[in-house]
Amino acid sequence: MSDEPDETPSLNVPVGMFQDIEDIKAELLRLNTLVSTLTGSDGAEPGEAPADDAAAGGEPAEEEAADDEWQYPPFILLLDPPAYDDELRALIEWVEGVLVPGYLAEPSADARWCHLWFEHSVAIARLHAVWLAWQELTDPASCGYTGPSVWHRDHLDPALRELRGSTGPFAGCTKGEHQIEHRMPSTVPSAWSHGDDG
Repeated sequence: MSDEPDETPSLNVPVGMFQDIEDIKAELLRLNTLVSTLTGSDGAEPGEAPADDAAAGGEPAEEEAADDEWQYPPFILLLDPPAYDDELRALIEWVEGVLVPGYLAEPSADARWCHLWFEHSVAIARLHAVWLAWQELTDPASCGYTGPSVWHRDHLDPALRELRGSTGPFAGCTKGEHQIEHRMPSTVPSAWSHGDDG
């Protein structure tokens, strides 16, 4: 007695669907190859250890694990000194060397800028985020050739609108007689502290 059914069921599948499936298979194969190339994988199946790890007993070296932990810099406001100071120095170098000469025109009432921007924590946070995105999106190996366009549209332009707007962190910084005078906003009284009311 056979396990196969007596009749073959009729399937009403459009002919074009088989072509679509073949196209999807080809695209999946292409993407798998691309991922293998970008990650340096040796073509091992998912879930298999690469040949180097298998030869070494399958255990990754502790040094490699430590390096991977700090592969990308954390957000600057989460750092403590001296890591914060080092990251801020690198950010200042990028802002003053790339952003200011390349993207910032003369400050005005509609486009404010403070030459002491690094004293404004909001400016540090926003500019650091823009810088992290710039590092990633200007590398064709990680983002292709559209990365710079995406960086301008999604990161730089919105950040500059927020920073340079009339209600941005530089609203209290004014320009007068060819010098930028810097004024930090005064401390806002907290609803949680009542001072010395006895």
